Amino acid sequence: MPRIAVFSDLDGTLLDHSTYSWEPARPALERLKSNGIMLVLASSKTAAELVPLRSEMGFDHCPCIVENGAGIIAAGEEAGSEAIVHDALMNAVSQMPEALRQKFESFSDWGAEGIAEHTGLARDAAEAAGKRQFSEPGVWNGTDAELEDFIANLAEQEVHARHGGRYLTLSFGANKADRMKEIAGSADAEFTLALGDAPNDIEMIEAATHGVIIKNGHGNPMPELQGEADKRIIRTAKEGPAGWNDAVNHFLDHVENGQNWHKGVELG
Repeated sequence: MPRIAVFSDLDGTLLDHSTYSWEPARPALERLKSNGIMLVLASSKTAAELVPLRSEMGFDHCPCIVENGAGIIAAGEEAGSEAIVHDALMNAVSQMPEALRQKFESFSDWGAEGIAEHTGLARDAAEAAGKRQFSEPGVWNGTDAELEDFIANLAEQEVHARHGGRYLTLSFGANKADRMKEIAGSADAEFTLALGDAPNDIEMIEAATHGVIIKNGHGNPMPELQGEADKRIIRTAKEGPAGWNDAVNHFLDHVENGQNWHKGVELG
């Protein structure tokens, strides 16, 4: 078996959009484990949210990418309370002119109760989501012109602002694709497979040797990506973990047996 590393988004990809179950992906997950293949979970979730999932799936021996690439949790590392990077980030935010700072409301401003109210998460889940180590999500309540000034002020302190589906997230840079390259390089992986269903997965999917867009029936469809024309990137016909299971098994068949990557199963 060649050296392989699989990188996967969670919500809507490996986890069902509605139930958050990964059970339909169990056959492919077991196949990865039996072949000793690295699975790197790559999510917007914090370490406090992601590490228990990694353990539940049986991949404690693999690193994971947290907070949309702002940080990496090493193999076997527990979700700690170390927040040096986050403290530095929030210090930079505090240096903003007050007229701009007050227009940005974030997880640190809300606390667990506020996060639960804004996100719809249960209280314990909101508490875990608030344990930021590398980034700070929030909402912008000012004008577009004020936002430009806010982002420019942050850039002077090397803080990056990135729009997601719901939040404006601040960090010191790096995304899922950057972290994927870092981990794959350390593992000397010959093949990388990246799977995701949302715009914040695009860079990771395009940077992998093989990419999969998981069908998402709950949001806007992903635009056509670089690599789809030559079939380096394919789409699944099924949603969520069922599509994930098909795609990972198909990829392993391709690597192990020479099966054509873009033909042979109904992937869309």
